Amino acid sequence: MTSLADLSAVDLVARYRDRSLSPVEVTEAVLQRIEAWEPKLQALWALDPAGARAAASASAARWAEGRPLGPVDGVPVTIKENIATKGVAVPVGTATTALVPAAEDAPPAARLRESGAVILAKTTMPDYGMLSSGLSSFHKLARNPWDLSSNPGGSSAGAGAAAAAGYGPIHVGTDIGGSVRLPAGWCGVVGLKPSLGRIPIDPPYVGRVAGPMTRTVADTALAMSVLSLPDGRDGMNLPPAEIDWSDLAIDPKGLRIGLMMDIGAGMALDPEVRDAVEAAARLLDAEGAVVEPVPAILTREMLDGLDDFWRARSWDDVEKLPQESRAKILPYIRAWAESGAQRSGLAVIRGFNRTMEMRKAAARLFGSLDFVLSPTAPVARFPAELASPLNDPDKPFEHIGYTVVWNMSEQPAVSINCGYTRAGAPIGLQIVGRRFDDLGVLRLAKAYEDRRGPQRPWPVL
Repeated sequence: MTSLADLSAVDLVARYRDRSLSPVEVTEAVLQRIEAWEPKLQALWALDPAGARAAASASAARWAEGRPLGPVDGVPVTIKENIATKGVAVPVGTATTALVPAAEDAPPAARLRESGAVILAKTTMPDYGMLSSGLSSFHKLARNPWDLSSNPGGSSAGAGAAAAAGYGPIHVGTDIGGSVRLPAGWCGVVGLKPSLGRIPIDPPYVGRVAGPMTRTVADTALAMSVLSLPDGRDGMNLPPAEIDWSDLAIDPKGLRIGLMMDIGAGMALDPEVRDAVEAAARLLDAEGAVVEPVPAILTREMLDGLDDFWRARSWDDVEKLPQESRAKILPYIRAWAESGAQRSGLAVIRGFNRTMEMRKAAARLFGSLDFVLSPTAPVARFPAELASPLNDPDKPFEHIGYTVVWNMSEQPAVSINCGYTRAGAPIGLQIVGRRFDDLGVLRLAKAYEDRRGPQRPWPVL
């Protein structure tokens, strides 16, 4: 029998509507799941059972009267802790932050609350969001539900783990280089990095987006119907668009799809990851899509230049801290950020300009393509205690080549599970679309989801 904690958001809303289920029952089931999992998983911060129960009761009353606030009224959700929620501090994963309650909801949290979602908790992240890991100087070590000795990835570490463990159906993360898609891939869930500006975010930054992490493509689309509503606080917010996020039908026949197995820089591709992604490509090819190998678009110079720029950007934050506060930062991140002081202004500008090269390369590639398939990450797992797969602050971005390009080009990209290693680790397939074609990416992901075959059961204690 399926636990209420494992029902999709789409199913929950349908059952709230026909009154066969109440948000109160669902919230209690999810809180029980959290109570069972969380001592080992450590995915959450600022868990608020009383607030969740109150929100669920209010939602139940609205559904009883036939007046839900919005598409996700009564649906349990979590929000990454760097997305402000009113009255809750925003530590951004680091022990250096003064814990001052946020004065207001950031845009993604505001949209969910306005729609009646039941906000359960914030999810954990590493220091400043600058790791693909569950390691943090502030939070306890987050772990992967599929294997507690493995890393959930990051920086939306807790969100990926919470989604896989069934802490409700919708989880919101952020992504500037892969921080939604990487944990989605390693935790076996769906993670969308939308086009820049599609989901308003505060504070905005080059390449930075918020994105939903769910167990199904339909739930991701439902979340987008709420999260994509406009907010004037984001100066990069796209103009309001009439998008029917529930319209996920697509025929793969005739689609022009590039298969990019070599991104051009970074870690070597694990053979098990390669085999799973190539199998996914063959599946779509068999459905009539025109799938052809395409060359790498990332270069060593691009990746190293971005590293130079981000080191200096992070040093700008760290340099302002008193020495005793700097000492609290995770040593890996502190060493990486402090090295930014040694980068010259010219090197930093050249590094930033590499992002423009990524945009040009992506634009050329998509001149003749509708979508691109690739691995989400070059490896399928790494130990929970490590800061990154290589665990080397001198080589921090060797695992983000497949994801970071699309942040800089502002294109939508989704990670969806396409198989498992022999040891049982999930493997992520990344689907990238043209700029602004967020719905198209979800449509192709749904087409693949419908055809990929049975999945392994979700992890249980």
